[in-house]
Amino acid sequence: MVVVEGDMLPKKLPLWNLVVAREDDEDWSVGLRCPCGCGQRLEMLLLKDMKPRWDISVNPRGHVSVHPSVWVREGCKSHFWVRAGKIVWCE
Repeated sequence: MVVVEGDMLPKKLPLWNLVVAREDDEDWSVGLRCPCGCGQRLEMLLLKDMKPRWDISVNPRGHVSVHPSVWVREGCKSHFWVRAGKIVWCE
């Protein structure tokens, strides 16, 4: 996981890492490139008052999980979980 300061994610996201936009110790959003390989930029809001919204957690080994699942409704239609730093595809 890479943390960037500010309320916006960078325009270009890395290939293999999640990026968290954090401002004043508050997480705003998490982003990643679609793991199916299509390259689509995915951004999930983390702010408590937003809907839909996601949560992130980091286990003691430093592996990130994202809750709930990520479902790409347009384009590749990927549906997956990020669990302990790994992509788990939904059937």
